[in-house]
Amino acid sequence: MQTTLRGVGVSHGVAIGEVRHMGTAVLEPPAKQIPAEEAEREQGRARQAVEAVAADLIARGNLAGGEAQHVLEAQAMMAQDPELMADVERRIAVGSTAERGVYDAFAAYRALLANAGEYLAGRVADLDDVRNRIVARLLGVPMPGVPDSDEPYVLIARDLAPADTALLDPALVLGFVTEEGGPTSHSAILARALGVPAVVALPGAGELAEGTVIAVDGSTGEIFVEPSAEKRAEMESAAAARKAALSASSGPGATSDGHKVPLLANVGGPGDVPAAVEAGAEGVGLFRTEFLFLDDSKQAPSEEKQVAAYRAVLEAFPEGRVVVRVLDAGADKPLDFLTPADEPNPALGVRGLRSLLDHPDVLRTQLTALSKAAQGLPVHLEVMAPMVADRADAKAFADACREAGLQAKFGAMVEIPSAALRARSILREVEFLSLGTNDLAQYTFAADRQVGAVSRLQDPWQPALLDLVALSAEAARAEGKSCGVCGEAASDPLLACVLTGLGVTSLSMGAASIPYVRATLAKYTLAQCERAASAARAADSAEGARVAAQAVLSGE
Repeated sequence: MQTTLRGVGVSHGVAIGEVRHMGTAVLEPPAKQIPAEEAEREQGRARQAVEAVAADLIARGNLAGGEAQHVLEAQAMMAQDPELMADVERRIAVGSTAERGVYDAFAAYRALLANAGEYLAGRVADLDDVRNRIVARLLGVPMPGVPDSDEPYVLIARDLAPADTALLDPALVLGFVTEEGGPTSHSAILARALGVPAVVALPGAGELAEGTVIAVDGSTGEIFVEPSAEKRAEMESAAAARKAALSASSGPGATSDGHKVPLLANVGGPGDVPAAVEAGAEGVGLFRTEFLFLDDSKQAPSEEKQVAAYRAVLEAFPEGRVVVRVLDAGADKPLDFLTPADEPNPALGVRGLRSLLDHPDVLRTQLTALSKAAQGLPVHLEVMAPMVADRADAKAFADACREAGLQAKFGAMVEIPSAALRARSILREVEFLSLGTNDLAQYTFAADRQVGAVSRLQDPWQPALLDLVALSAEAARAEGKSCGVCGEAASDPLLACVLTGLGVTSLSMGAASIPYVRATLAKYTLAQCERAASAARAADSAEGARVAAQAVLSGE
């Protein structure tokens, strides 16, 4: 008998297949004591296992490329954390085996992360995966992971570690469903990059029996258990229609009556550019520059290294628009040379622009590198600051850009509610706004973007979040300036229509989502989008907003 479950859809598409579960987690190693004379040998074993796991993560990242590479490199740095390794060696020195020392040291660090604020708590799943890999290597047992199968299947897991998600074979893994995670978790981001349908934050997903046939709708978040023949046919027909619409859609983003809505790509570095170009991106709406700085947490990359990386992206979009976000360090992306080590809640502390203003030499070098990278190119370079709270922040950033001789538009990200509420004031100092809806939702609802238990508050359809988007867009319109969205909200085709109706002037997303958004926008007029936006804002819940907007656009 068909039953319906609902999680959070995070990657478009339909998958119908049998359930396969992720492998069992590594068992806790026994707590036995070793003689003092064996401590040095055990410490050596632990170091070798850590280095081997870090090397494996980096190798997986090199194979995957793009966004996955950056995530896995960050995990490798986590494995090699010197303080964590020092704790492992201390535990071994007083009698623990290598595997037990690793297990207990990671457990202590895990507890710190879980209580250290929203961003760091969201990295617990990544930390658990690193621990499991090291312990498995020390125990000499296979690493739990994606099951072996000759037939395509739908993968079920409590959560998916980046190392597993990055190398999923779309020919075998039709889609995946997790109990944990949220719309902006690493699993969700990498699923979109792979183009694999995915649903996260589904309570009880692990209870689905192995071999059960399920149908997954990665757009709506619905899971149909043992779907009827009629439901299968309906979903397959809808998927075929969507595929045909994607094939027929090309060119710049626009509504059916010709209102232009540039569709841009979010990229993390040169490796993400080919997919963006292939998807028909009209430029880059969010160039995350952290990838350069995460290579070495001890010091900033040289100006020359930065120039080369920036130019590789700028050259890919001749005469296009490329919006670069300067370094957004802190919280879940700590850097030894930049980030305070003793903040009780890093997500609410010195991060983003605040860190750069405390280290003006780092900001000056980055702005100078961007200026040099753009020299002689016809590209339209725009540079924006993360975590802008008020007009004073915006002015400080604009002044720094001018002092560096940067010939570009200067902008501010709206990620803090205060920036949306005072957007018009901020626009007196900068030339554009870009809404980071992931962080804006997190700070508006006090809801960690990585925790599945509060995923309903991370839903970009929340009417309160739409109100803040509308405030920002109205302020930009009043000042004759632009206001884009570069958060994951832009990748939802239906929500893209609502954002357009709210007055947003451009949409930036992962490359895989661009064809879906382009095809959907082309079906509706601007007036229809505006009516859908009004209906969504009048609702009292995210689900109510989604249903109301859909009703307007479907003519109900």
